[in-house]
Amino acid sequence: MTIKKTIIISLALFIWTACENNNTTSSDSEPNSSWIFVANEGNMGQSNGTISMIDDFGKVYETEPIGDVVQSLEVYKDKLIVIVNNDHKIILYDITEADGIKLPGVTVSTGNSSPREMVIINEKVYFTNWNSKDVKVLNLTTYAIDSSIPIEGLPEDIITDGINLWVSIPNLELNDPSDGTKVVKINLESEQIVDTYDVGRGPQSLTLFNDEVYVSRTYYSSDWLETTFGVSKIGDVISETIYGLGSPCGGSIMTYDNKVYRSYEGGIAPIDEYLTIQPLERIGSFDQSKVYHVEIINDYIYFTLTDYSTMNVLKQVDSNGTVISSYDVGINPGDLAYWKYSE
Repeated sequence: MTIKKTIIISLALFIWTACENNNTTSSDSEPNSSWIFVANEGNMGQSNGTISMIDDFGKVYETEPIGDVVQSLEVYKDKLIVIVNNDHKIILYDITEADGIKLPGVTVSTGNSSPREMVIINEKVYFTNWNSKDVKVLNLTTYAIDSSIPIEGLPEDIITDGINLWVSIPNLELNDPSDGTKVVKINLESEQIVDTYDVGRGPQSLTLFNDEVYVSRTYYSSDWLETTFGVSKIGDVISETIYGLGSPCGGSIMTYDNKVYRSYEGGIAPIDEYLTIQPLERIGSFDQSKVYHVEIINDYIYFTLTDYSTMNVLKQVDSNGTVISSYDVGINPGDLAYWKYSE
């Protein structure tokens, strides 16, 4: 994309003067060495999605809006890679100790694809897309989209075991009530689907544990008024458990403390070998209607909470369920990424 030099300079100055503070060192001048980045989705259709940045000392900085629905982000080496869903673009920022991300970054159009989630392997970004129904491959050397892998349905989460990609397909078409039931396995070398697994309705987030793929599932009644949730596992055989009706946030699933946990009743709870959830071991006790996303960073559990209006908070929780820190962030906080300086 070609932009006049004056526009680039104006944009950079405009965004950074709107941040809370550009001085990212503590009062005793200790250097900052890490950042937590928060994808603030914003309100759909209003192009007010932003990125919040939290430094070593708990200071929060927020960019000016960068697009319509900041869907997901990942750190790769010294770059922050950001998917902006409704603007059909990926933005790549350099990361520094002092400033967090350096604006304005490099923008790559995904061609009206409605990009969703990503995983990064060997200088390539593999990302799922709803409109184009595929997994596209962005080359981080050339910033060109090298190829795409067709998917039957609307692919959502994507993870890798280093040899294969695993992709969940919760929907067959836009606005269907989670009629998708499949997870596909894609060989990285051939970029071809090598296996398809029926794991039950509404496969959402994925995680790997002991060479098995665990799948959080969330699906809805035809009138969208009832939510059903559960977990499936792809191993020697496919097994599944339905936990019942409820509203278990988006269905986060993760590996933590050598166990698999699923978002559950305002926190996360472990799953045993039979896929039974263990409610007495739940960590976290937030208002379930406000829990939007859960992620593990450095052995802490991070909950993004929102009332979809004025309350938008990130909570850092330890393994005992104690809230260690709380940060005010941007509108509708979702995905998280962590960067630490290394020489």
